[in-house]
Amino acid sequence: MLGDYPIEGRRAAEIAASVERAVGRGALEPGQPLPPMRELAVHLGVNPNTVAAAYRTLRERGVIETAGRRGSRVRSKPATTAREYSRLDVPPGVRDVASGNPDTALLPPLAAAFTTAAEQADKTPALYGETPAVPELARAARAALDADGVPEGPVAVTSGALDAIERVLAVRLKVGDAVAVEDPGWGSLLDLVSGLGLRSVPVPVDDEGPLPDGVERALKSGARALIVTSRAQNPTGAAVGAARARALRKVLAAHKEVLVVEDDHGHGIVDLPLHTLSGVTHAWAFVRSTAKAYGPDLRLAVLTGDAETVDRVQGRIRFGPGWVSKVLQRAVLHLWESGAVDAREVSAAYGRRRDALIAALAERGVTACGRSGMNVWVPVPDETGAVARLLHAGWAVSPGARYRLGAPPGVRITVSTLSGDDIEAVADAVAAAVGPAPARRYG
Repeated sequence: MLGDYPIEGRRAAEIAASVERAVGRGALEPGQPLPPMRELAVHLGVNPNTVAAAYRTLRERGVIETAGRRGSRVRSKPATTAREYSRLDVPPGVRDVASGNPDTALLPPLAAAFTTAAEQADKTPALYGETPAVPELARAARAALDADGVPEGPVAVTSGALDAIERVLAVRLKVGDAVAVEDPGWGSLLDLVSGLGLRSVPVPVDDEGPLPDGVERALKSGARALIVTSRAQNPTGAAVGAARARALRKVLAAHKEVLVVEDDHGHGIVDLPLHTLSGVTHAWAFVRSTAKAYGPDLRLAVLTGDAETVDRVQGRIRFGPGWVSKVLQRAVLHLWESGAVDAREVSAAYGRRRDALIAALAERGVTACGRSGMNVWVPVPDETGAVARLLHAGWAVSPGARYRLGAPPGVRITVSTLSGDDIEAVADAVAAAVGPAPARRYG
C-alpha cells in the first residue's frame, strides 16, 4: 500500500495534507484502507503519536473514518464528493422538469419591497453592535410560528434553510455522529451531513413523512439527531399529518437527548396545516425559509429552537458574517406585511398540476406520489434507463440517485412549469420510459 501511494510528511499537518491531496486527486479512493499507524510511522520515520494526530485531523475533517480493529479508511462518501455531480445537464430543446425551481409567475414582485427597505436603510443605516435580527421581522416570524403551534423559543435569522441546518448540526454534534435522515430526502442535505463528517442513517418515508418504526430503529442504533421535512418534502411531496405526528412524538418522547431539526421550507406554498415535532426533546430547531414562496435569491430563513441551541447558532453567526443583511430582512418583512404571497392560491396552483400529473400517470398504469409542494416522485425499475429515455423524448427529469441512500430507484419531476397539454405529454413519455426497453435485433 505504501508503495502504491507514498504518504509524505514529518509533521501531523503535513501527513494529513498528503492524504487529503491524494483523496482529492483520486489516488486514494472512497473505502480504501490506510496503512496502520505504526506501519506508517516506521515508513516515515516519525513517532506513532504523530501519525495518530494526523489521522485524528483527517477524521475531524470528514476525510477518513475509523472502524476499530479494522483500521482507518477513506470515507465512502468523503466531504469532497458531492451528490451535485448526479445533476442532469439539460441540452437545448429539452424541457427542464428537473431543477426544482418554483414557477416564476407565482413569485411576488420585489421592487417595492426593496425600495421601501432601502429607503429605511438610508434613514437608519444598520451599524455594528446592533441586534442581528430586525426586531419587527423577529416579532412577525414569532407570531406566525405561534399561530402554527411551534413551541416558544428565541428567533435567529440565517442565510437560508441549509445555512440554518448546518449551523445547528455544527453546534450540537461532533464528527462521526449519526444523523437520521429521510430516504429519499433532500440531496443538498445529504451532501451537508456527509460534508460535516456525520453519518447518515436512512429512514423510510411515505406520503405522511418518516415512518415511526424507521425512526425508532435509527434512534436505537445510536442516531443523535433526526431531520424531518414538515411539508412539501423534497423529492416525494410528503407532509407530516396529525396521526403521523402523534406517532413520531411518541417515539421521540423516549429519546429526549436526540436533536430534532424540522425544515418547513414549504411555508407559503402549502396550505396543509403544520403538525410540528418540535419541543418533545431537550434540543430542537425549527427552520422556515423564504426561498420557495418568495424566490430562491432571497437567502433568508428564520430559526427558532431551544434557547441553548439558538444561542450557540447566534454565537457562530457573530463570529462569521455577523448578521444577515438588514435591507434583505426589511424587504422580506415588507413582503410578509403586504401579503405578497397568497399561500392558498399558490398551493392550489401547484396542487392542480401535481394532482393532474399523478392522475395522468395512474391512467397509464404508472404509480407516482406527491401530497404537497411542487414535486412528483415516480418509482422506476431502471433509473438510469428511465432518465435516458425521457431525455431522448425531450424531458429532463431529476435522477433519484441524488436523493436516495437505500430507497428503491425513482425520478423526480417538478411540476412548476407544466401546463395541461404538457402534463399529458410528460405522462406519455414517463409511461413509455418506465416500460420494458424495446427489443433489439443483431446480425
